[in-house]
Amino acid sequence: LGRIRAGVLEQGLVGLMDEAGCAERLHAEGLAHDGVQISYGGEVFRVDFRAHTGTPVIVYGQTEMTRDLYAAREAAGGDLRFGVEDVVIEGADGDAPAVTYRQGRETHRIECDFVAGCDGFHGVSRQTIPRDVRREYEKVYPFGWLGVLSETPPVSDELIYANSPRGFALCSMRNANLSRYYIQCPLDHDPDDWSDDAFWDELKRRIPAPEAERLVTGPSIEKSIAPLRSFVTEPMRWGRLFLCGDAAHIVPPTGAKGLNTAASDVHYLYHALKDFYDTGSHEGLETYSENALRRIWKAERFSWWFSSLMHLFPERTGFDAKMQLAELDFLRSNRAAQQAMAENYVGLPY
Repeated sequence: LGRIRAGVLEQGLVGLMDEAGCAERLHAEGLAHDGVQISYGGEVFRVDFRAHTGTPVIVYGQTEMTRDLYAAREAAGGDLRFGVEDVVIEGADGDAPAVTYRQGRETHRIECDFVAGCDGFHGVSRQTIPRDVRREYEKVYPFGWLGVLSETPPVSDELIYANSPRGFALCSMRNANLSRYYIQCPLDHDPDDWSDDAFWDELKRRIPAPEAERLVTGPSIEKSIAPLRSFVTEPMRWGRLFLCGDAAHIVPPTGAKGLNTAASDVHYLYHALKDFYDTGSHEGLETYSENALRRIWKAERFSWWFSSLMHLFPERTGFDAKMQLAELDFLRSNRAAQQAMAENYVGLPY
């Protein structure tokens, strides 16, 4: 809970929080965004989500959502264990899986019907699936995002995505007095080498002039560099082990899909387990990987497309630059292109 994480929620995720009875604070404190601003080459245009899809996205920090889910789990009598080590998943390919772990000096064993592997990219769940069963797909981007969090009012009521000759920039927010800004930077940069003044100066060079003039700067309360990667492993199910979220897939943050793709996995797994326990049906369990991956690959496509559109690639040729400009011009001037972007940004249906 100490980290400031993603904050743009698709309507599908909001619906899941409603269904779980955990959305009271989300609806009270979340900010509805009806669109985004995109700038490039002196042009600025807006993609109107509500006009194209009828729905907004909601800005509500992942940290706050995690607090809400923890509170609901504890209120329901759930047993949450933190700081465990030496986690091992046993028997996932049989009828009686179990999870063992160490907490302090004690070793514990949990016997179960199924295991949901929601332990992130570096967790044990994916590695439990034999290497000859898994097929992995990856694209590593040749740059990162230098991000700064500051207790300042956002420069805009909506997110601004900026394509500039100096590289990408993003103006985002967590609430009315907490702003999040990013600039594209080389992967080998150290965030400690960037003073606050240097960051603000570079950000101003990349965003539209009116926003640069009214940008409120201040001390950073967090500064870090995040690499950009696309990654998918198939299948997402092995026996009675089901992968969810970063354990199975990673997206570059450009399209705000990381948390939201994890939520879509949870949707498919929740309904599969509910059908199994309510009716004895195995259908949802058998088709979980196929259903989840179908949506994941579409989110991967959107994140790859938007990242390719907005960033300055070191190997870019003159032809590549012209294609990027033509794509941005087309998006600015074409209603169908904006609708396709809006549909993907607010979230494809489950």
